[in-house]
Amino acid sequence: ILFEGGLNLDWRKLRREAGTIRLLVTLGAVITAVGGMLAARLALGWGWQLSILFGTLVVVTGPTVITPLLRRIKVKHNLETVLEAEGVFIDAVGAILAVVALEIVLQPTRSSLVLGVLGFPSRLLLGGLIGLFGGFLMMLLLRIRGVVPEGLENVFALALALALFQVSDMIMPESGISAVIVAGLVLGNVRTPVTRGLKEFKEQLTVLFIGMLFVLLAANVRMSAVTSFGMNGILVVAILMFIVRPLNVWACTMRSGLNWREKLFLSWLAPRGIVAAAVASLFYVRLYQEGLEGGEELQAMVFLVIGVTVVFQGSTGALVARWLGVRRPSGLGYAILGANEIGRELARQLQDDGKEVVLLDANAEECEAAQQAGFRVVYGNALDERVLRSAELESRRGAIGTLTNEAVSLLFAEKAYGEYKVPRTYVAIQRGHGSISPGMIEDAAASVLFGHEADLDLWSVRIRRGIAGVEKWTHEPSNGESSEGGTKNRIDVPRELQNVILPMSVQGGESVEPVSHRTRLRQGDVVSWLVFSEREDEARAWLSEQGWQSQQGAQSGGGT
Repeated sequence: ILFEGGLNLDWRKLRREAGTIRLLVTLGAVITAVGGMLAARLALGWGWQLSILFGTLVVVTGPTVITPLLRRIKVKHNLETVLEAEGVFIDAVGAILAVVALEIVLQPTRSSLVLGVLGFPSRLLLGGLIGLFGGFLMMLLLRIRGVVPEGLENVFALALALALFQVSDMIMPESGISAVIVAGLVLGNVRTPVTRGLKEFKEQLTVLFIGMLFVLLAANVRMSAVTSFGMNGILVVAILMFIVRPLNVWACTMRSGLNWREKLFLSWLAPRGIVAAAVASLFYVRLYQEGLEGGEELQAMVFLVIGVTVVFQGSTGALVARWLGVRRPSGLGYAILGANEIGRELARQLQDDGKEVVLLDANAEECEAAQQAGFRVVYGNALDERVLRSAELESRRGAIGTLTNEAVSLLFAEKAYGEYKVPRTYVAIQRGHGSISPGMIEDAAASVLFGHEADLDLWSVRIRRGIAGVEKWTHEPSNGESSEGGTKNRIDVPRELQNVILPMSVQGGESVEPVSHRTRLRQGDVVSWLVFSEREDEARAWLSEQGWQSQQGAQSGGGT
């Protein structure tokens, strides 16, 4: 689980927020441990030993809960980076801190205290070094073809992660946690042929493990033990949530540059996860074996903290983020792959209606032409993470591929939908290539741009030569036919006219969308058609026969 957490951390983002993250996992861990200890001591009347153990157990937050919440809430990138990194790194710090505290409690001597204080940084450092070596070893073995049998890369990475944990723990107990986190961080920030598939596999495996572990660990907790705390237990959780966490965040972010809204959101979101539950169960077993009391109460109180923080903060996180204005913007227009004539004309139709549009292309000449036309352009390989981040793909309403190389457009759409959660994706099919079929596009949850195959090269040449222009026609079904259920609610251009007229965008009310095979028309919708000038009479005659009404004076030229 922690290996997968490290695998998803972006080193470049970590560097930008390094100061805040470093304080949260050091000074913040101390503040939380002390605050939790005092809360248990004052509200529950526990002894100092049990209170200290409780304080160290609630230090962790954990990626198992934080990451799914952030994917749903979609807060600003800096907050997302801080919370994810804190959740991953604090698990290692908190777990080792808790185990050291347990060792001191079980053997309360001066020598055990000295060994515990010295052993804490030693475990972190040793685990980090072993993880660094293991991460680079994984990277090298996965990059060299033939070393790992094809199809077994995911299993190999899992086995090596488990081996790293075991080897590190054999050298120094509890150092394996930091080893697997660092190994995941290294492997997740280098390119290998299987990086993307590995992340997907680890994510699925983590979901399985989390569900299984929570059930197994919770089965050892009696409900009567949890409810026996009454309002005092709720008071402890409230102190952790509304006093200790805000104090922690504000102390660690004083010089961070975060505004008060961002600090308040960081203060609000700190649910505990599976690591706290697992270590609490370990403590229960160890205390029972040593004949010490309080293990069951300690475990039950930790589960109460987990349950309340997950339910309360998880259910209110989105509302608080919206109220504070820290959510990432969404639905901000379109990202179009292809700054060619077709891409620019489609961008013009969408942008004229007020939609924000960004064009991506690796062709310097096309990018320059798009910039001269007044469009925002991102130059580079559109499958590169840096380029996609520059285009702010995660905030886009839709992603559109207009390249004549439709295979690249399809990969772009898959990446936009799968990794950046762009809700609408479109792919243009170049007529005559045959490399991509409409079925393949639908399997990728995308739509066929323009509703059918199109000769993109031909239309681009026509626009460049000024022999194709855009005309707007209103959908007015004849004979009172309902546009909701009739046959004319689809844009279906006959094959013999597909090189004469091309549907570009459709406007219904205040919304403008690219035309696709999924487009369904309503009465009064306005469609922008790209028309071949030398056969415009033929195109207009067909449109009139289909019940379309020309918008007089509403014509604009792509090249005319």
